[in-house]
Amino acid sequence: MEPASGGETKGRGRPRAFEREVALRRAMDLFWEKGFDMCSMSDLVDAMGVNSPSIYAAFGNKESLYREAIELYVRAEGGAALRNFESRATLRESLDAMFDASIDLFTSGQRSRGCMIFLGGAGIGAEHVELRNFLQGLRLRMTRTVEKRLKKAVEQGELARDVDHAALATLCMSVFSGLSVQAADGASKRKLHAGVAQLLAVIPFRAAS
Repeated sequence: MEPASGGETKGRGRPRAFEREVALRRAMDLFWEKGFDMCSMSDLVDAMGVNSPSIYAAFGNKESLYREAIELYVRAEGGAALRNFESRATLRESLDAMFDASIDLFTSGQRSRGCMIFLGGAGIGAEHVELRNFLQGLRLRMTRTVEKRLKKAVEQGELARDVDHAALATLCMSVFSGLSVQAADGASKRKLHAGVAQLLAVIPFRAAS
């Protein structure tokens, strides 16, 4: 492959790793802000600072670039909520940490963008079945992680025995998704935290046995 113009590469071959990551981060931010369908290749060229032949050489097509952008999002700030959830000792602390991290993320930046995974599917046309399924799989994985922790909480006495852990996991994920939508619509951190407080107030937490 011939060297791309604009200093994108050093000699022949793929862009240097750190340059690729910078370009991917820029693509992620643009996809997060505009959604998959609304991002044209021209938009991506402008945002990434890389010409289209180099984008195709480094990332493949637009769908492959989007998938890599989502994977970067999960490794970075997008995965913080679930990492915080899994790292806490008690269920109450886990839910607090998950929702706190999500609110911080959803309201970050000059314009609140919500969650790239939970809102991203709405910006992908029905013809992109694999991408839609990819995002759905990430959402299901998060739901199952929360459900597994809630089941453990019931078994260990952190929740009342009659709690339907699967239904409660669905409720928690519905609130998580709702926070994303509300943030994207401009809701304040105070309002979002107040909503979470109402959810946590009705969950029958108990001291673990």
